[in-house]
Amino acid sequence: MADKQARILIIGGGFGGVFTALELADAGSVTLVSDEDHFLFKPMLYEYLSGEVEAWHIAPHYRELLDERVRFIRGTATDVDFDRREVAIEGWAQPETYDVLVIAVGGVTNYAGVEGAAEHAFPFRRIADADALRGRMIDALDRIQPDAAPQDARAATTFAVVGGGASGVELATKMADLLHDAFRRRGLRGEPRVLVIEMTNRIVPGMGEELRAYVEEALHKSHVEIHTAARVQRVTPAGIIFEHGGAETEVAAAGVVWVGGVRVSPLVERLALPKNERGLLRVEPTLQVEGCKEIFSLGDDAHFTDADPSLPGTAQLAFQQASLVAANVRALLAGGKLKTKYIKELGEALSLGTERAAVLTAGQVIGGPLARQARFALYTSRLPTWHHRLKVSASWFFEGTSPRPLGLRRPGT
Repeated sequence: MADKQARILIIGGGFGGVFTALELADAGSVTLVSDEDHFLFKPMLYEYLSGEVEAWHIAPHYRELLDERVRFIRGTATDVDFDRREVAIEGWAQPETYDVLVIAVGGVTNYAGVEGAAEHAFPFRRIADADALRGRMIDALDRIQPDAAPQDARAATTFAVVGGGASGVELATKMADLLHDAFRRRGLRGEPRVLVIEMTNRIVPGMGEELRAYVEEALHKSHVEIHTAARVQRVTPAGIIFEHGGAETEVAAAGVVWVGGVRVSPLVERLALPKNERGLLRVEPTLQVEGCKEIFSLGDDAHFTDADPSLPGTAQLAFQQASLVAANVRALLAGGKLKTKYIKELGEALSLGTERAAVLTAGQVIGGPLARQARFALYTSRLPTWHHRLKVSASWFFEGTSPRPLGLRRPGT
């Protein structure tokens, strides 16, 4: 396979796909396929919701990021013919051929079969999801009469977040801080209500106790209501029903946001490749799919065991795996020896409302406003290209990162 113009096809434009494409730009004929026209730095989607960052900061178009040697196709990969080494793309008459295939399509929201969840809950994985949620929050506020009783204002601005992991905590504290700020600005009586519903017996399961202490403090300061050991039964147009201790509770809500888990994409579900019990592709330590030396997979698609147990499902796993995939694709094409690598935890950085964060690095936790600034600095360093990092860091330095109050329009809208 030693061919300078080997056809390298990468399906998926998230962390795994983009960083792999950037590192392989000169390794052959590289094509990236994504169903969006832009990359998304998902760890800062919460800051986009709050208006602390703009879309171009965290969702630059692929044409701005990719090397000119990388061909980009916007489309949805629907199937793979492994014998012919072809990938079918929705809307394209001819399939794309490959010598090396990288599968990095990522997961989709897992509603776990809960009645009404897919129809009535907000997902939170894309820019459009954040726009829709922010719009719902503004609509809820706009329906409140200035002289409304506190209990009526509270009922109108009740929101439920399903999932008490890091995503649920980050989202709930942002929402609560934005809504409380809106109550103050509008002179409304009472306060909004934001609930987190978590099926395990504690929030942020799997997280260390020291970091959890910061999380719990932030939830308390943001007045977020926590329900653990609670299982959602139904989501309706008017709210949510969940069960705890054998008793059902129904909560009327202006919106229900679902961050309660991820499952493999429909494409991965269809592929006749080795998978584990959760449907993830089985990969070797080299990130090659078992029994398929020319197919690699990473991120949310792959069951990769050579990593810190806290990393599966996180962006930093795909971020680090991309370098290993790129190195091994080069080695495969050159007839060299492929590498393995144990993927370590680089540290955690949680946004905890519009004024605070918690950062874990080198075993130490920093919390509060200083951690918020550290989080911005950390994530600046992980943006895909140096020129984008430079533009974004300049914008944050000169224009600031203050949240935009609910009701104010984004620039250019």
